[in-house]
Amino acid sequence: MDIKMLRLTAPITTGIPQTSTASVNDSIATANFDQVLKSQLQTSGLNFSKHAVNRVVERNINVSDDNMERLNAGVEIAREKGLDDTLILVDQSAYIVSVKNNTVITTVSNEELVGNCFTNIEGTVIV
Repeated sequence: MDIKMLRLTAPITTGIPQTSTASVNDSIATANFDQVLKSQLQTSGLNFSKHAVNRVVERNINVSDDNMERLNAGVEIAREKGLDDTLILVDQSAYIVSVKNNTVITTVSNEELVGNCFTNIEGTVIV
C-alpha cells in the first residue's frame, strides 16, 4: 500500500473567519453602552469625570439605580461632615468624590481594592 503525502498550498482555517463587520458591530455596541452609561450617570445628580467614566467601563463597575442612590447618600453624609475629597465605599466598589464639585474623580472595583492605598482624601464614608 502506497501512502502519498499531500502538499497543501493554503492554510486550513477552522471556525468562523473574522470579517470587518465584527469590528463595526463592536464599535456600535461600545458606543451604545457608553451612551446608556453616560445617561445613567447624568441622572444620578453627580458628575462623573471622563476618567471616572472610563474606569467604570474598564472595571465593569455596577452603576445600578440602587448603587447610585447609595453613592449620592454617601456624598450627602460627607457634605454634612464638611469633607471634600472623600472615599465612598458602596458594596464592592470604591469611589473618590470631590464633594465640593459634586464630581466622581475615579472608581475602583473590588478586585483592585486589596493592597491599594488611597491618599489625599479627607475621609471615608461606607454606605
